[in-house]
Amino acid sequence: MSTKRDYYEILVVAKSSTQDEIKKAYRKVAMQFHPDRNPNNKEAEEKFKEAAEAYEVLSDPDKRAQYDRFGHAGMNGNRGGYGGGGMNMDDIFSNFGDIFGNDDIFGSFFGGGGGRGGGNRRGRGTRGSNLRVKIRLTYEEIAKGANKKIKVKKYVPCQHCGGLGAKDKNAFQSCNTCGGSGQVRKVTQTFLGQMQTVTTCPTCHGEGQTITSKCGHCKGEGRMYGEETVSIDIPAGVQEGMQLSMSGKGNAGERGGAPGDLLILIEEEPHPELQRDGLNVAYDLYISFPDAVYGTSVEVPTIDGKAKIKIPAGTQSGKIFRLKGKGFPSVNSYEKGDQLIHVNVWTPQHVSSEEKEMLDKLQSSDNFKPNPEKSEKGFFEKVRDIFS
Repeated sequence: MSTKRDYYEILVVAKSSTQDEIKKAYRKVAMQFHPDRNPNNKEAEEKFKEAAEAYEVLSDPDKRAQYDRFGHAGMNGNRGGYGGGGMNMDDIFSNFGDIFGNDDIFGSFFGGGGGRGGGNRRGRGTRGSNLRVKIRLTYEEIAKGANKKIKVKKYVPCQHCGGLGAKDKNAFQSCNTCGGSGQVRKVTQTFLGQMQTVTTCPTCHGEGQTITSKCGHCKGEGRMYGEETVSIDIPAGVQEGMQLSMSGKGNAGERGGAPGDLLILIEEEPHPELQRDGLNVAYDLYISFPDAVYGTSVEVPTIDGKAKIKIPAGTQSGKIFRLKGKGFPSVNSYEKGDQLIHVNVWTPQHVSSEEKEMLDKLQSSDNFKPNPEKSEKGFFEKVRDIFS
């Protein structure tokens, strides 16, 4: 099984790089491995897709922050990116071709002129918006990872027109306003001389073509409101507030535009007995005074069932036992937390007259009087020892 390369390594940039630096780096790598410059070169094509995947993440501030924190595990749900077959070449050109501006060389590569292989290609429509959902997980699901199937109400591509928004494939014509370029150039006279501005065509919205006969079902949008069942793989070790992203699972775009992303916000379902502290799990164990004196064996709950531990004779209230490896795994490493068991000696609030007599006798015994010099370390000292 191959290991994904670091996105920063793919684009040859530092983690502190600005968005402009990342954009320039992607342009350089794309130029080097572009399929038109490397015909019939499968390795170059894969590197071209790999660079597109890296740029798709690092150019988005939210995805970049998630990747910086959790690595590739935080990108769970992206279906392996472009290199994994999630998008074809036309999708990559459509999404990222605009970073090359009006460069004539790259325009011919990325559809700025006649598109790849010549001939006019209809521009993509408007990208769909992102969707956000919340998923509530139990401690066991967080520890082991989980697969969740949820129904998402959203815009989906129109099944009648295939997302084009037109009655059929012949229902398109070149835009009369921009002549098919998708851009409108305007020359104005200023005191500095003539100034030319280029804006997106207001008629075709940059697509270069207009629809002569709209689809009767979606009214030309290329999408309709519907529902989709989405399967989400949750990696082990996620935490409350963590956000995962599934590329292309948001709202469908208009008129064949790229779909948005599905953002999954993780929520933790409280455990009835355990508490989470980072990768560790904490449990408060209450034992009776006789059990503390004589010692005992007890069962304690853990994330994946019950565990039996031995309480030695003479155990003091505040003693902390540790079950190694019984905590949560790290989402981005092989590290695993522990379960910490905090012992509390239960003190009865009401006693009978007979019990009071026995306690009075014990109170007079030197053996039952507190002796700080012989006592164990304090609570905070023990906690420091555990984590040191």
